[in-house]
Amino acid sequence: MSAPKRVKRAISGWVVLNKPYDMTSTQAVGKVRWLFSAAKAGHAGTLDPLATGILPIALGEATKAVPQVQDGTKIYRFAITWGSATTTDDTEGAVIATSDRRPDRAALEAVLPQFVGTIMQRPPIFSALKIDGERAYDLARAGEAVDLPPREIDVDAIELIEHGSESSILEVTCGKGTYVRSLARDIGEALGTRGHVSMLHRAAVGPFTDEDAVTIEQLEALDGAARDALLQPVWSGFGDLPEIRLDALQASAVRHGNTVLLTGAGSPVSVDECWASFKGDVLATGWVEFGQFRPRRVFN
Repeated sequence: MSAPKRVKRAISGWVVLNKPYDMTSTQAVGKVRWLFSAAKAGHAGTLDPLATGILPIALGEATKAVPQVQDGTKIYRFAITWGSATTTDDTEGAVIATSDRRPDRAALEAVLPQFVGTIMQRPPIFSALKIDGERAYDLARAGEAVDLPPREIDVDAIELIEHGSESSILEVTCGKGTYVRSLARDIGEALGTRGHVSMLHRAAVGPFTDEDAVTIEQLEALDGAARDALLQPVWSGFGDLPEIRLDALQASAVRHGNTVLLTGAGSPVSVDECWASFKGDVLATGWVEFGQFRPRRVFN
């Protein structure tokens, strides 16, 4: 006799997962969704299987806040192994070039400012970017030539954490679309050598950091109520976005997707992006124009 089918729950919130090594982001979402019996789940920013760290997993209504988290600042800690370049720009690929040159600390620190600010970056050919509807990594694995044009990215800071003759550990604070594997490759080339990522840990995504993270083992060890208690509220994904608090009549209008006039002392006249609430619950994301809150995405 087959086991009874699990009942999916309309549960909402964020699981800030410390994704383990050698697990895809899709596998991680599936595991968390199963543990919570969630009807709906997604994630805010793919992590490579060989990377660890912050993978924000959205359940239920939190999936509507994924764009806000994905667009947030990221912090990565990574190791560059010197002397070899690979097809994937990490340890998974085959070595395609080598160099006997090893940079010293002074040379490495001197070149890092070149990679800070708004810069152009060529993505790895083994990436999820699409070329004529096909994933670049699928084309690369099939042996086809992959030509990805450079893209503009924002890098706020790069700090050298530890330096050795064979590898170095760095920390980068960057914006959406930055490939750390490309940074490692390009830093190596700028130093007249070769390099690839041999360790990658994401320490922050938007408002979520290592301090918020839980492991799959921790989730598995808890019962339902204790596990649910680890969920971060939906609004936690909004980070520093301003909150617009509405009254009952305004809330009713916004729930139907309507614009509302903000009243009362101190009500904003113009806000590029914000979220509206009623008695602590998320109602919508949107913006304020001419003193009116205009909903972009309504939450149930």
